[in-house]
Amino acid sequence: MAQAYTPGLTISRSIILKKDRILPLKGKVVVKIGDKVSAEDVVARTDLPGDIQPVNVANKLGVPPGDVPDKMVKKVGDKIEKGEIIATSKMLFGLFRSSVTSPITGTVENISSITGQVLLREPPIPIEVKAFIDGIVSKVYENEGVEIENKSAYVQGIFGIGGEITGEIKVAVDNPISPLSPDLIDESFRDKIIIGGSIVDLPSIKKALGVKAKGIVAGGIDDRDLKEFLGFDIGVAITGHEEKGITLVLTEGFGPMKMANKTFNLLKNFEGYKASMHGKTQIRAGVMRPEIIIPIPFTEEELKIKSKEATGLKIGSVIRIIREPNFGKICTVSALPEDLAVVESETKVRILKAKMEDDKEIIIPRANVEAIEE
Repeated sequence: MAQAYTPGLTISRSIILKKDRILPLKGKVVVKIGDKVSAEDVVARTDLPGDIQPVNVANKLGVPPGDVPDKMVKKVGDKIEKGEIIATSKMLFGLFRSSVTSPITGTVENISSITGQVLLREPPIPIEVKAFIDGIVSKVYENEGVEIENKSAYVQGIFGIGGEITGEIKVAVDNPISPLSPDLIDESFRDKIIIGGSIVDLPSIKKALGVKAKGIVAGGIDDRDLKEFLGFDIGVAITGHEEKGITLVLTEGFGPMKMANKTFNLLKNFEGYKASMHGKTQIRAGVMRPEIIIPIPFTEEELKIKSKEATGLKIGSVIRIIREPNFGKICTVSALPEDLAVVESETKVRILKAKMEDDKEIIIPRANVEAIEE
């Protein structure tokens, strides 16, 4: 039977998870295969080269560029301190001396006799990569990073902002329909990941920031609130690099949208557990979704289980509708007709039949749904 590609959204109470933790450039891996690590542990580190600061020594000393190497007090590779003399020249029969001082602390990178410029490099910037999740080091990529493996409860979101965080899960609402409001947030949410319901608004985000919560998970958000919080419109670029003091993950979309029962119940069942979360989102080439990862106890034997291969849609598959009408609704596949069907746009597409929560059956183009993988 012909099949159509259907994007998947994973929500699972138990999954074998593997995460690569890679340096931006080659450095040193500080753990080995088999080591048990926590989310906060450093697994690799390196140094990013510091910025270059050019100094026009020829101009400052009033000498030809070709004379600059002889006027240098410091040579290539020498360490320098801010304010330290790097070049000097005698003037007027040696009665007066002119000098050039370093504007930075760092090293001498290059001395040019052609331009008269001296390049100074600022100190290297140390970069550390942390494990992000509790688990076991299952692979080491020499001088580059590692693979961390564990068993987790796992939720993929639709959209997010903010970087990687870890915190304890704390539920703020009674059900997945209730909105997250400021009056539900207090000092007990400090360093926690707050679980809301259908929507989070700007006042609630500000209240969460005020009590120093780590993150928020909710069904949706009004795009005007998001724009005001960020100070700009989200485009098609990758999110997850915003430095706003809190990470936000939406499980359903934009506007007030009931969090899926399965998602809410899973997060509620793991209240009090430590979780890792990020808001990285990319909806074009190379889809990337925000994630909530809740490590659970496991044995090393369990990690040897092969990852489940995607099987595509089948009768009984749980899906989410990703276009209007019924955007965001969860339903179950009831039939997968093989023949193409003519839809409202008068084009022929592959369709499916699905049952809504009220047992109403609808017909949907397969391109308008995503599978919620178990």
